[in-house]
Amino acid sequence: MLFTSPEFAIFFLVTFIIYYLPFFQKQQPIIIIAGSFIFYGWNSSWLMGLLALSISLNTITSFKILHSLRKRQKHLWMTLGIVGNLLILGFFKYGILITNFITTTFHTSNVLTDSAITLLSDLPVPIGLSFYTFLSIGLLADLAREQSFVLRGSYSKKISFRHHLLSTSLFITFFPSLISGPISRASDFYSQVQPKFLKDIPWYDVLRSLIIGYYLKMVIADNLKDYTYWISFPYYQSLGTMTNIVLLVGYSIQIFADFAGYSLIAIGLAAALGYQLPQNFNFPYVSLSLSEFWRRWHISLSTWLRDYLYFPLGGNRKGKIRTYINLIVVMTLGGLWHGATWNYAVWGIFHGCGLAVERLLGVNQTSKEIQDRSKSFWQQFLLDLIRWFFVFSFVSIGWIFFKLVNFDAAIDFFITLTRNLHQRLSLDIIAPTTLFALPIIISHSFYFLIYKYLSNNKLLKNISLKSSMDLVLGVLLALTLLDAGSTDTFIYFQF
Repeated sequence: MLFTSPEFAIFFLVTFIIYYLPFFQKQQPIIIIAGSFIFYGWNSSWLMGLLALSISLNTITSFKILHSLRKRQKHLWMTLGIVGNLLILGFFKYGILITNFITTTFHTSNVLTDSAITLLSDLPVPIGLSFYTFLSIGLLADLAREQSFVLRGSYSKKISFRHHLLSTSLFITFFPSLISGPISRASDFYSQVQPKFLKDIPWYDVLRSLIIGYYLKMVIADNLKDYTYWISFPYYQSLGTMTNIVLLVGYSIQIFADFAGYSLIAIGLAAALGYQLPQNFNFPYVSLSLSEFWRRWHISLSTWLRDYLYFPLGGNRKGKIRTYINLIVVMTLGGLWHGATWNYAVWGIFHGCGLAVERLLGVNQTSKEIQDRSKSFWQQFLLDLIRWFFVFSFVSIGWIFFKLVNFDAAIDFFITLTRNLHQRLSLDIIAPTTLFALPIIISHSFYFLIYKYLSNNKLLKNISLKSSMDLVLGVLLALTLLDAGSTDTFIYFQF
């Protein structure tokens, strides 16, 4: 189901009412699990079987890890669980890429391999598979490393298999975050599995997340998509350089609004059900370094890559050269996580090399860390503006590999930029693109000024922003009801 569809509104309302009925209080986890299966299999019932397989695999292996007394046994069950998860992910998402690579490299094309390629080509990639696979791997790794969540609250090594099955099923299937995250940590989620009460709902936080989330998706992203469509192949070839650049900036805004919108809706829905999901976006386009960008963009994924890939590879503890290699390897794998095509790998390598060069030059500080007391306000502001321009340009250039999934088309787009320099502006495209991108530009600019320059201002600290926020939320709600674009799936559903 789409969060923006009428079917989902009815589904959530019915689930919410049943969930909080007093005589169903002890069955709340079961209600969410059942609802999650309905939500996930709404358009493709076979997906429910795949989800059940993932639950079975991860419940059994995590229970074995939890009750194993020796580290070797824990790591054996962890390995079996992770391999099982990766085999499922690899079969559905990377089977065609791996088969093509083997046949091309070793010239093994025959009836068997041709049949395998045909079968894998026709096989749909299950929606949300990457997200709940990462969720499951994090659970197994944390348990094997004896993370503290097994000792929190009522969750301990004495827990029964039935209780563990219920908690793990809820953790993996939780429908607000099932399709596109945020990727929760088991240590944060399991401790929240307890009875929920209607009186404890943080209504203001719920409404704020939902209103902003739906506004970002339905007004900004869904309207921008009708114009950024023009940088699809081959339409961009007929547009001038400046028009294509504006559209690329528009797509940068669109992909942020689309995914941040989903994350905020998921956070709001989870809060209405009594669960707290991690923050996933924090004004990423104010970043003055790529390192800062990845602390602000898709925070739950970048944190996962850091904790379960970068650190185990050695992080920055094994010398500078190894650090640069680790950054490139992790970001390349992060790129391939998005899809089994080489353009995603190139996007990952692009960001990995950027992070490595940035660290080599010593310019990987965050906005707060960059402060030269010897410079005047305007000198510092100008330097920050230059750094911001380079970071935003770098990130926006990378997004073309998301928009144009064919690698040759992505390269052709950059060639077109040099070829169409003297072509006139297409104001009928530029004007609406700028109009719908403007709210994100303004909000990021406002946040940056307060965060970087005015956070210590005494006058600002004495001003209550709550009444202003209430007014903003009212305006955003009205715009969502009156100016929503045509409904479209979330961009990150394809991952």
